[in-house]
Amino acid sequence: MIDCGKHLILGIRISAVDYECATGIIVKAARERRPLSVAALAVHGVMIGLDDHTYRRRLNSFDLVVPDGQPLRWALNLLHGAGLTHRVYGPTLMLRVCEVAAREGVGIYLYGSRPTVLSRLVERLPSAVPGLRIAGYRSPPFRPSTPEEDAEDVRDILKSGARIVFVGLGCPRQEQWVYAHRDRLMMPLVCVGAAFDFHAGVLRQAPTWMQDRGLEWLFRLWMEPRRLWRRYTRHIPIFILLVARQYLTGHPWRGTAMGTATRLKGA
Repeated sequence: MIDCGKHLILGIRISAVDYECATGIIVKAARERRPLSVAALAVHGVMIGLDDHTYRRRLNSFDLVVPDGQPLRWALNLLHGAGLTHRVYGPTLMLRVCEVAAREGVGIYLYGSRPTVLSRLVERLPSAVPGLRIAGYRSPPFRPSTPEEDAEDVRDILKSGARIVFVGLGCPRQEQWVYAHRDRLMMPLVCVGAAFDFHAGVLRQAPTWMQDRGLEWLFRLWMEPRRLWRRYTRHIPIFILLVARQYLTGHPWRGTAMGTATRLKGA
């Protein structure tokens, strides 16, 4: 039985949820018109949290942090006996929430990505989810928004009548945006990472057999080697080492990923 509670993985509180539980929590908050902060987190986000105390503190204040990556699902099962049979993959969670939103007539808002990607997503998503109402969408500048631009974004979201906002700004920017806006927008704000690119058809997803075996990182590294090689060659070995340490000692790591990497290099 899934407990839907939170458990520490290297200092980050990860929710032991499946798709049904996570979707139910998000849609319930949308029906009740109350704020809910949600992040689909992979190893990359956990490792950022190890090095950045502010980001870790903000992330741990989220209502729902789902195990987007297979390694997080495995860690929850190993360390906390969560009994999860599947991860809660951000792009799939987005589709499942959209399907319920379409059935119930709940409008969604899409915030993030590049204008060209967002335009394709707005065109393709209703075909994937018949009956879905996209109440609005916006692609913010890649640089930090000015206070005036930010206020305009908030006004547009509220004026749209949407009751769920999907945020695709990339980690950690999307979690920072949700943290800053969750008390101003009385609705679920759901960070979904690269889901916009996948559903817009501009980025290929790994084959299912690779996803199921925790090899999605290898596929993405093959697709985007220059952007991702540093992330994966550093983060994955350290994550495995620190999860093993937590398993053996019973205590989550209190240091930093950079400190661990330095000690490993000098060993």
